[in-house]
Amino acid sequence: MRIALVTDAWHPQVNGVVRTLDTTVSCLRRMGHEVLTVTPQGFRTLPCPTYPSIRVALWPSRGVARALEEFAPDAIHIATEGPLGHAARRWCLRRGLPFTTAFHTQFPEYIRLRAPLPVAWSYRYLQRFHAAAVRTMVPTPTQRDKLTARGFTHLVLWSRGVDTEIFRPDDAMSWPWPRPAAVYMGRVAVEKNIEAFLRLPGIATKVVIGDGPDLARFASRYPRCHFLGARYGRDLARHLAAGDVFVFPSRTDTFGLVLLEALACGLPVAAYPVQGPLDVIADGVCGALDEDLGRAIERALTIPRAACVAHAQRYSWDSATRDFLSYLAPLDSMRERAEADVGSQ
Repeated sequence: MRIALVTDAWHPQVNGVVRTLDTTVSCLRRMGHEVLTVTPQGFRTLPCPTYPSIRVALWPSRGVARALEEFAPDAIHIATEGPLGHAARRWCLRRGLPFTTAFHTQFPEYIRLRAPLPVAWSYRYLQRFHAAAVRTMVPTPTQRDKLTARGFTHLVLWSRGVDTEIFRPDDAMSWPWPRPAAVYMGRVAVEKNIEAFLRLPGIATKVVIGDGPDLARFASRYPRCHFLGARYGRDLARHLAAGDVFVFPSRTDTFGLVLLEALACGLPVAAYPVQGPLDVIADGVCGALDEDLGRAIERALTIPRAACVAHAQRYSWDSATRDFLSYLAPLDSMRERAEADVGSQ
């Protein structure tokens, strides 16, 4: 199958959306499918306001149309709601072609943290964007239920996986800092609620792995925390495995891919009982969910590391990619109908 995947989130961005899409594309190609990725890399871009590491494509309609026409895909998936996603959506609608979308990020909540825009307005805008799709893929049952309550339709579950060849508990780094060591990994940004972790008292060592727009501000404000910057691949996994507990303070993630990566490295997870952790973490089995994050950390530290690894191994990227494939809307039926219409004239 020839699959066109259109996304405004792509390298060099480092986040769960990019890792999900990149891994899915790799799995699809390994399964024998041909994949075209339409990304900002092929367009003139400008920095996203308040988030300069994210580049936004400028006037991409003509380039998106050209890419899709030349590729002649069998299915089109629009992964994001940015300029590229809108251009691909318009192209499909004008030609009466079916497409699928995905809901990766709670942009309404993120926007509200940075600008005085009501969350309800943003959700109405996103609901209209996704309403034209044949199916909209969401990562968890909690996210599906939340979007259903806001008027979204034709929602299907597309879960995530973890690469247990990279993320594994052996060969951990050796840290000279006091124990226990609590680790946060992810984007260092206000929407991740990272300060709820940084200001917690009574933790011997706090480690932050990742980069983001608020890194310098938090590193200055919390000098006793260890900010290691961005890490990648096996080096990242070795740093993760060196910790004793993984702290996930976010209240707005749709899934939290880092949860699986931490579990695969043997770290129990401490988090709030919100979407993402509620769907991924089995409370008392591989982590602890509590509105008191400090209490969650205390409980999580009693959980065996082997139980965390076993839980992570239930999530396969191959299985998630097969689900993704099953949800696509092939264009063959539309082409056959058009050919039949021409033949009957």
